[in-house]
Amino acid sequence: MSTSDNCDHDCNSCSEKCDSRDPKSFLAPQNKDSNVKRVIAVVSGKGGVGKSLVTGLLASMACRDGHKVAILDADITGPSIPKMFGLTNADVGATQDSLLPAVTKSGIKVMSMNLLMEDPDQPVIWRSPVITGALKQFWTDVAWGDVDYMFVDMPPGTGDVPLTVFQSLPVNGIVIVTTPQDLVGMIVDKAVGMAKTMKIQILGLIENMSYVKCPDCGREIKVFGESHADEIAAKENIPMLGRIPLDPAMTAACDAGTIEDYETDALKGIMADL
Repeated sequence: MSTSDNCDHDCNSCSEKCDSRDPKSFLAPQNKDSNVKRVIAVVSGKGGVGKSLVTGLLASMACRDGHKVAILDADITGPSIPKMFGLTNADVGATQDSLLPAVTKSGIKVMSMNLLMEDPDQPVIWRSPVITGALKQFWTDVAWGDVDYMFVDMPPGTGDVPLTVFQSLPVNGIVIVTTPQDLVGMIVDKAVGMAKTMKIQILGLIENMSYVKCPDCGREIKVFGESHADEIAAKENIPMLGRIPLDPAMTAACDAGTIEDYETDALKGIMADL
């Protein structure tokens, strides 16, 4: 199909499949004071599997490895990243024409809806167009500066917000988070399906809540049953990146806002795969 004579060249508001349509036309422009080199989205097909935890751990590990790191919290209605890093709205700044992200004590830059609200406990009751509009502004209106790795903490599911992230941000790849239960295999299939539909590279699978290590004998106790992560990874032909145990010390670090101080061998060497 050739370009229509009435074309206004705004592909965002047009459903025509013109020959001249730019496949990257949905990408939102990066802020003029941003230079983000790599964008990695942390996803799952359901909630409660630990996407925010994995995002926090990956960002902290990348920072310890000497990279310049940022977190874009795309879970607009259920943000938890600021709490994990001990950040408040007082940590966000602004210039004449841009927002400045909050910065953790180790130098990780963070933008989240909770950092823009006077009361972080107040619910965000918005319709999808408003939510996706705010999400795009986290990319276009925030001066991120130089960033080697930006991790995007995604909301659960395959709806408007993940679609907006995949279309509007230059996502280089996704990490899928799962847990040991049988049900999660079906949920992972949905996340994989969306990534393939959107032609986004799947970097690998991380299993959270894999086991609890007995403090007395060191035995690994499979609280949620035997892992199916290897089977899922083999079925989908994606790398298995690591397994994160249930650890009271990790939970305490999240609650205290000190997740960047927590270190684990569960994801050792993972940055080489990202």
